[in-house]
Amino acid sequence: MAQAQPDNMIAEDLCGIANLHRFRHYAMAASFDVFVVHSDAEYAGQAARAAFEELDRIENNLSRFVENSDVSRINSLGKGRPLQIGLETFECLKTSIKICKQTKGAFDITFSSLHKGGNPLKLNESEHIIELSADDVRLDLGAIGKGYAADKMGQLLGEWGIKAALISAGQSTVLPIGTPPRLLVEDKSGGWPVTMSDPGDCHLLARINLVGCALSASGIRKGPHIIDSRSGKPAKGKLAAWSLAKTAASADALSTAFMVMSVDEIKVFCSAHRGVSAFIILAGKKRGSRNRILRFGSWDKFISQPA
Repeated sequence: MAQAQPDNMIAEDLCGIANLHRFRHYAMAASFDVFVVHSDAEYAGQAARAAFEELDRIENNLSRFVENSDVSRINSLGKGRPLQIGLETFECLKTSIKICKQTKGAFDITFSSLHKGGNPLKLNESEHIIELSADDVRLDLGAIGKGYAADKMGQLLGEWGIKAALISAGQSTVLPIGTPPRLLVEDKSGGWPVTMSDPGDCHLLARINLVGCALSASGIRKGPHIIDSRSGKPAKGKLAAWSLAKTAASADALSTAFMVMSVDEIKVFCSAHRGVSAFIILAGKKRGSRNRILRFGSWDKFISQPA
C-alpha cells in the first residue's frame, strides 16, 4: 500500500454515527480498522472477524516475508519456470501490471524498468500461472497489497449483508461501503467523514465526505523511502500525495505513483482516467519557501471543508 502513514484519516465525529461498532486487527505490518453500522453489535463483530480472517489469508499469499507464500515462491523462481498461484495473488499481480502500464512505469512492483527487457512478468489467465522472462526478479506488493485486501474485505462484508461500513487499511487507505446514517439532520452528503492532514505539521488540509470510491495517501514523513522505479532513485519534490479511485487497490497504487510522477504527468493521467483524482503537496523550492498544494480531478464533490 502507500508506504508512508500520514495521520489517521478518520474524522473524530465518526463516533457520532448511530449503531457504529469499531474493530481492529493487526496484519501486513499495520493496523486495520473496520467500522460497521449495524443494530446488532454481536453480528457486526462476527462480520468483522470474518473480514479479518480474509485479511490474514490474503497476507499469507501476498507477503514476501511469509515463507512459502505465493510472492515468496515467485521471488525464488527462475526464468522460464511456470508457477501456478492463488486467485488473489493473480488478481493483485494483474492489477499491478495494468497500473504499471497506465502510469508508464511510475508504479512498479518489480522495478522492471531496471530490467532491460521491460516487464518480466508473464501471466496465464486461464490457469493462473506466472512465468518470469528474466532472472533475479523480486516482487514487493507493499504499495498495493493493503488496498487489495481492503477491497476483498469489503466484498466479504457485503456477503454478510453489511450495508454501511468503513475500512481503514494501515491509516493510509480508506474504503467506504455504502453510506452511514447522517451525522446531522442538515447533512445531505451521505458520505463517510474522512480528513486529510499535512504529514509535516499535521494541520488539517481538507475534510472529505467519502462515498463511492476509495481514498489513499502516501508521503515522506519517514524520509525519502519511496523509490522512483524508472530511475531507481528516491522520489523528490513532493511531500505527500492522495488519490481517489474506484477501488482501494487502485487508490493505494496511484498514491505511490503520484509521488513519483511529474505534475504534468499527474494532470494528464487524471484527465484521461475518469474517476481518478490527485491531491499533492509540492515542497518549496527554497528553504523557508511555502509548499504548494495542487488538485486534479473531481475533488469539489467530496471536499466539505477545505483548510
